This record gives sequence, structure tokens and C-alpha cells, in this order.
Amino acid sequence: MNFSEKLKEIRKNEGLSQEQLAEKIGVSRQAITKWETGKGLPDVENMVIIAEIFKTTLDELLRDSVTRSKQEKSVFVSETIYDIDCEKHFDVNIGNAAQIILSSGTDEKLHIKLSSETFENLDTMFKIKLDEKKNKLDVNCLNKDKLSRYEMEDSLTVTIILPDKYTDHCELAACVKLLVIKNLHLRRLEYDGDAKEVLISDSSGSLEFTAKTDYDITIDKITGSLDINQWKAKAMVHIPEENIVNVINKGRRCNVYYVKEDKVIEYQNCADGENELCVSGMFSELVVDLTKKRLSDTNVL
Repeated sequence: MNFSEKLKEIRKNEGLSQEQLAEKIGVSRQAITKWETGKGLPDVENMVIIAEIFKTTLDELLRDSVTRSKQEKSVFVSETIYDIDCEKHFDVNIGNAAQIILSSGTDEKLHIKLSSETFENLDTMFKIKLDEKKNKLDVNCLNKDKLSRYEMEDSLTVTIILPDKYTDHCELAACVKLLVIKNLHLRRLEYDGDAKEVLISDSSGSLEFTAKTDYDITIDKITGSLDINQWKAKAMVHIPEENIVNVINKGRRCNVYYVKEDKVIEYQNCADGENELCVSGMFSELVVDLTKKRLSDTNVL
């Protein structure tokens, strides 16, 4: 049974009309019809809401669809695994990719996995170079075939799993379409580079993003701090209103705006001594989008 069939079945089992389900999700009835007839799929945020409404998981909703997709397309994989025996400062340079998925792992190893549906010879096209110096480990993804930025941002996915026990600080440099940070727990992460979209869930620590381009960031909850350092750019941060923290303007000629239901509003910061959202840099804007939607699970990615 595919997603459209499952959605229709569980909606009827719960005694909900298409209009009632649409109202709960915050979409039109036509969107429900489109999903139930297999003419489209909900985005990640709406998929999460559907799972919460019907008290199920994204895996259960999508399992058959994902399995079918995997059967239709071959995914080529190359993985580098490196043993870590003490606390490290990781300096990771990936370069260009379609997406990076960054998380913490329970074993005492660093995992760097490259995957692609089009690059068959990943082992010969790329090399993961490791340079260990006392408590620091430099990691570089070398593009041996000199692929263009367009080719890499269209086809390459990089999954990075840092050893939770031995990771204190990580610097990550890259240019990607999508950056996913999930289940990441460390003292500090510094991301330097472009990312058209950023998804952050179930993570803690000090997160800093630096770029000269715009960011679109969706986050369930800030546990620690999120600092956005930009030059003449805009950062849109989508966060549930119930989880909003103290917003601080540390920049030079930077502005902060609050948006609710696509309208700019006045908003009084809540008092929060531990967790904060900051804008720094110069001539930049931070737009805080107070939403009801939650990104509590990124397993769909």
C-alpha cells in the first residue's frame, strides 16, 4: 500500500472528512485530494503533522513508497570510517554537494559516507583525506575528477556521523542545497558556507552559521544558541511560537523582524537566560517566522 492509499484509509478509519483533515493540517481540501489520488506528496513539515495527527511514524507512512523508489533507482555508496580514541576538534571541508546530513553517533568512530544515484565510481572520483594532529582532525573531501559545482550539487549526498563521546567542537565548510542537522550534541558547531535550506531537529549546543548569502532555517527548538553571522543577507528562521527564545541583535546595522501567518508583527521577547537566537554580522536581516508547524522528525530525508 502506497502513501496515498494509506492516507485515505487512516483518514476514513478516524472518521475525518477531507475538509476536517485539511483544517487540522492547515492546508486546502484540494491538497488532501491531490495527496490521496497520488498526484503529489506533502512537504516534510506537513508529513510530520499528519504523522502526529494519526499517532504514527513517518516510516510507517512512507515505507512502501520509499522501498519502491529504492528499487527503481540504484544508489552508489562509498564510506570512510575512522577510529577516534580521544576528544577531538573536527575541521571538515566538504566543498559542494546536494545535501549534507550531520549527526552524532554512539560508537567511537567518525563516519563519512558519500552517496549518489548517478556517480557510480565514488571511490575513484572522491578521496576523503584525514590529517590528525594531537587533538585536532582535519577532514577534506577531495574532488579527484574535478567535477563541476553544478554536478556535485545535483547528485552528491554526504552523511557525517561524529562520535558523540569524543566530539567537542566541529567546523564544517561546504556549499549545499540542503543541510540537515539531526540528533547532534556537541559544545559548538561552526558552519561556514552556503545552504539554501537548513533543517535542525533534536540537537543541542552552540550553532553558528556564517555566509554572504541567504539562509532558510527550520528548527523545532533551540537548546543552546543559534547565531547567524551574515554580510548583506537575510536569514529566515521558522520556529514554533511555543519554542521561541530570546532574540538578540548583535550585528552592525542589522534588523530583526517577526512574522506570523505571513504578516509582520510586533513581538515581545521572552525572558530566557540559557537559550538564544542571535543575528550578527553587518547590514543583514533576521526574520523570525512564528509557526505552528513542527519539524520533530527528519527520518524522511
